[in-house]
Amino acid sequence: MGIEPGDQATIEYTGRLADEEGTVFDTSREQVAADSGLAETQPGREYDPLSVELGAGQLIEGFEEGLMGLEEGDTETITVPPEKGYGERRDGQVIEHDRDEFERQLDGQAAEEGMQIQTENGQIGEVIDVGEDVVRIDFNHELAGETLEFDVEVVSID
Repeated sequence: MGIEPGDQATIEYTGRLADEEGTVFDTSREQVAADSGLAETQPGREYDPLSVELGAGQLIEGFEEGLMGLEEGDTETITVPPEKGYGERRDGQVIEHDRDEFERQLDGQAAEEGMQIQTENGQIGEVIDVGEDVVRIDFNHELAGETLEFDVEVVSID
């Protein structure tokens, strides 16, 4: 019997962008992480199979839907469009702040492009432009607007 809502499934996976390079953005496989350079950007991370309860909202919608019906030992490539992944990029998620005020909030630290920030409500953004008077921060998820591909192997189903 295949995976159903409420099942605990353990999977090996590799998440890639659906771009020409097949850029790896996440994986449970240590060798894939090493080969793709992902391990260098996440030092100390352990690469183990992922155990999730299906239907509990632990995965993005399209990934979870693609796992339904798979059986132990199955391998599959699941394609997830943006609307079933992290959504489309939205211009309204890019905000501008007065640079002086922003740097005061950072306790005097200088704003820099690429800097990651977290708001009091837990929203994560990236500084994408530092002008003389204005700082622009993008609060879109880094995978927003991307079609994602997950190479999956079902290790076990409980």
